[in-house]
Amino acid sequence: MTATEPAATRVFRPPVGYRLAASVRALMFSPYDPCARVAAGTFWWATRTPDGPATLALRSTGGELLAEAYGPGAAHVLDRADAIAGLRDDLTGFAELAAAHPLVARLAREHRGLRMPTTGQVFPRLLRAIFEQKVTGKEAYRAYSATVRHFREPAPGPLQPLLLPPEAAAVAATPYWVFHPFGVEQRRADTLRRAAALADRLERSADAADATRRLTAIGGIGPWTAAEVVRIAYGDPDAVSVGDFHIPNTVAWALAGEPRGDDARMVALLEPFRGHRGRVCLLLEAAGIQAPKYGPRAPIRSFARY
Repeated sequence: MTATEPAATRVFRPPVGYRLAASVRALMFSPYDPCARVAAGTFWWATRTPDGPATLALRSTGGELLAEAYGPGAAHVLDRADAIAGLRDDLTGFAELAAAHPLVARLAREHRGLRMPTTGQVFPRLLRAIFEQKVTGKEAYRAYSATVRHFREPAPGPLQPLLLPPEAAAVAATPYWVFHPFGVEQRRADTLRRAAALADRLERSADAADATRRLTAIGGIGPWTAAEVVRIAYGDPDAVSVGDFHIPNTVAWALAGEPRGDDARMVALLEPFRGHRGRVCLLLEAAGIQAPKYGPRAPIRSFARY
């Protein structure tokens, strides 16, 4: 077996209408993410596992989903490939909840092929979420990309350049000032280093609720960051990013026709969808729904608190 040949493969049968690219988009920071990308119709995702580095390649073909894995951790990621692709996403009860609002019901039908992925990994998503705190999307991506390249380690498999996310232990041992040239001030750098030092404990969280408790016990990590993490690490369909700059306005506009809303109003409007509140927000985003803009458009992605 060569480095360009998969160590293992598996074939899955996704539900009718399943959309791979839409479902895994949440796993990429941008089309230029150094750790994940779509190339020639295949989604490539580099990660670390207890067995070592791995790269997972997912490709839809003939109504099937082909999963190929590379590297020492190939078996580990292949066992979770269907979850990473969103095929374990549980929509039980959502159709009944969605029926309570005509827009949500319509979006649920139109985007029925959109599934929420579950990686089972906390720290890689936490790295990105901390960099997204209180800054523009462009600034956050710059910090994330520069950090990945600072700890540069090629991922296994034929797609190059594809890099592994940095090891938590290496991040924890890095002085805060190393992150400064990447546009990361001391507050976020220290938050990242604290979280990295506790990464093993975070990865042992029993579920999304347990992970949220552990995450928010760390200085510098609040409900927004925790929600961004558990939505991906645990595929939590109820995780709502309280503290986001845009989402309350989007929810208020979409569900009540109100151009502006705060966190309390957003939570109240989403309450009928409890259990799938985060899924509703995802559907609104997928549909490109935005509240009316007043004044100059700010180049911001989330501008969350933390």
